[in-house]
Amino acid sequence: MTWSYLPHTEEERSEMLAAVGVKNVLDLYKDVPENLRLNRPLNINAPISELEITKYLQKLSEKNANLENYACFLGAGAYDHFIPATVDAVLSRSEFYTAYTQYQPEISQGYLQALWEYQTMICQITGMDVSNASMYDGATAAAEAAVLSCEATKRKEILVARSLHPNYRQVLRTYAKDRDYVVKEIGYEDGVTPVSELEKAISKNTAAVLIQSPNFFGSIEDLQKLAEITHGVKALFTAICDPFALAVLEAPGKLGADIAVGEGQSLGLPLAFGGPYIGYMAVTKKLMRKMPGRIVGETVDVNGKRGFVLTLQAREQHIRREKATSNICSNEALCALAVSVYLATVGKEGFVEVAGQSMAKAHYAAEQLAAQGIPLAFKTPFFQEFVVKVPGKIAEINEKLYAKKIIGGLDLGQYYPELAGHMLIAVTEKRTKQEIDALVASMGVR
Repeated sequence: MTWSYLPHTEEERSEMLAAVGVKNVLDLYKDVPENLRLNRPLNINAPISELEITKYLQKLSEKNANLENYACFLGAGAYDHFIPATVDAVLSRSEFYTAYTQYQPEISQGYLQALWEYQTMICQITGMDVSNASMYDGATAAAEAAVLSCEATKRKEILVARSLHPNYRQVLRTYAKDRDYVVKEIGYEDGVTPVSELEKAISKNTAAVLIQSPNFFGSIEDLQKLAEITHGVKALFTAICDPFALAVLEAPGKLGADIAVGEGQSLGLPLAFGGPYIGYMAVTKKLMRKMPGRIVGETVDVNGKRGFVLTLQAREQHIRREKATSNICSNEALCALAVSVYLATVGKEGFVEVAGQSMAKAHYAAEQLAAQGIPLAFKTPFFQEFVVKVPGKIAEINEKLYAKKIIGGLDLGQYYPELAGHMLIAVTEKRTKQEIDALVASMGVR
């Protein structure tokens, strides 16, 4: 055939028309009044071959900035990490790629085991007892953690750090509105949440405290101290963490967190224009029956063989739905599989290596920028993201960087008016010394 993407021959079309009792395609539209018909060919180009259309689309795609040809220093919740070929190789298998929910364990053992492995690795990373599989993304995971806290404590006040991702806070407020929850924000000093501010704001009405660390500015919070204050009024403490940061920082489960949530995109998922991503959620054993979403459990069959099933399903379309914490009804199984494959591929040492390289390169970039007259905005420790005060307009700086095939950082002024003129820069293990030096040279004022 000339055009392999058009599957029907003239003979096949004639056969189909004869089967429905008409002579030509226009007969199918005889009930459409003549004055409503176009009566001329569509104003589109003539058909071309598959070879020609492939070349045309490839040329068209070159107009897009892509991460193969551009060095990306933009983070703010979604990060450009390297993804091993094994991830796509496994995900593209039809038994995984086309599968839905694993309601029938007898035919879903492979997928259920992969999700169980995902849960296990999330628990190991976060230091928590139980993980689900999984939430839509980091924003909904944070909001669901707040809902869980309110349901568990029978209170309606939520305290959230202003240093939490702005989009996460927006989703949280959307969740809270129809539930009559009260959301209060705690300010920041030098890029982190002041202990004194939480002490002033918290009360016996508080159900949840949500703190991100590293936070939206990349700064590392004192989770242990903030958790102690939270528990002082018997509220629940949620830590929102980049999983890679937990390769070099203490796990939230060991710092007193009741719930750990976050975005798992960096673990094997591409940026992909914003999704689909995956929200991880892990809790203490005390809270596992209130956790939303799906949980895969390990068991044995009648013959004593190891097996896996969906368990503790207090969800909206299952039994005990009246006791469900949330109406969130789907999961990100394919994305969870990607995380499982990624973590299994890089292993424990590789996981630490990626985190270590990202941190080292970020600190190198910050030092070089400071030497060029672009200092850090905060003195607090950071992981792979940091804020700098830049001279001039950020839009113009990013435009200049873009012309050199560098994707610059985020203009924080659009979210924090007091930080106008400040840029949030992210550096992952993919960035080379040459790319970092090119960024610094293009931004430097000395």
